[in-house]
Amino acid sequence: MTHVSLQKLTKVYPGATEPSLDRLSLEIPTGELTALLGPSGCGKTTTMKMIAGLLAPTSGDVTFDGRSVLKDKPEHRGVVMVFQNYLLFPYMSVADNIGFGLKMRKVDKPQIEKRVAEMLELVKLPDLGKRKPAELSGGQQQRVALARALIVQPNVLLLDEPLSNLDAHLRFEMRDLIRSLQQEMGITTIFVTHDQEEAVVLADRVALILDGCMKQYDRADVFYKRPVDEATARFFGGQNFIQGVAGNGVFEAAFGHLELPAEAASGVGKLTFRPENIRLGSADRNTLEATIAEKIYLGTQTRLKLQLGEETIDLIANPNDAEHLQPGNALTINLPPEALWVLQS
Repeated sequence: MTHVSLQKLTKVYPGATEPSLDRLSLEIPTGELTALLGPSGCGKTTTMKMIAGLLAPTSGDVTFDGRSVLKDKPEHRGVVMVFQNYLLFPYMSVADNIGFGLKMRKVDKPQIEKRVAEMLELVKLPDLGKRKPAELSGGQQQRVALARALIVQPNVLLLDEPLSNLDAHLRFEMRDLIRSLQQEMGITTIFVTHDQEEAVVLADRVALILDGCMKQYDRADVFYKRPVDEATARFFGGQNFIQGVAGNGVFEAAFGHLELPAEAASGVGKLTFRPENIRLGSADRNTLEATIAEKIYLGTQTRLKLQLGEETIDLIANPNDAEHLQPGNALTINLPPEALWVLQS
């Protein structure tokens, strides 16, 4: 198990005027599963390739357990990377694909066969060892690629968009498998994804990277409750942002004042709260009167656009609770103080 540290890691590609990755610093504890999250082109795959040794950084350092690995060749870093398109050898059987890394390490044949059988059981493909990759589904090929990576017991496992090529129903299955295997084997794991839901479900911690810079690195729930800025909040589905001034535990906006949680920042800024945290009805604190501007039925939930003074906000409600509500209706809502957060300007 390995502690991975990225220290002011920067990559400027030849001919580029701006860095693809700009001074990224990150501490990934031993045995944890970390997501590098962000849109295409933000620098997350570049980061992974520098960890693996497939790219050299322009500046900065990558250390494993306190030792720089920049001078180590990729094959000597104890890192295995599973690529988005799996890269299985088409002419080899599933068993030979899985055992390839051990064969390169000169492990004897009986031991390889034993380990391959164990890995096939682990990834729930016990009877498919003799098949060729072309005979497998996308989900099965993903399992084979994962088994091939895990069989060599790497110090660090890197997964590049591990679920992007799978159908929706297979994603749930593979999420559970990746998480259970990672926890069972205790391997420090880093995976790249553009899907915030995938990051939240799988990762111990999430590093959000936007435009080559890390915005926030934290537990998944913190991104929803306490985002560092508006861009971060919006990436995680934040909708409601109201300009005003915070001070003495109160946020003053054009429509009135709201009580804040004790740890909220003071000064000019934007109040943010998630649509699903707005409650219907009144309460002792932060009760407001709004008007329904639009109602959108989404199956498992109903989205209401509300006019609150000059502000328009979004509310997500249970469809049963919102069934009788119509555009033009007055509506009493409550904003619990613990659901509010102030983003400083």
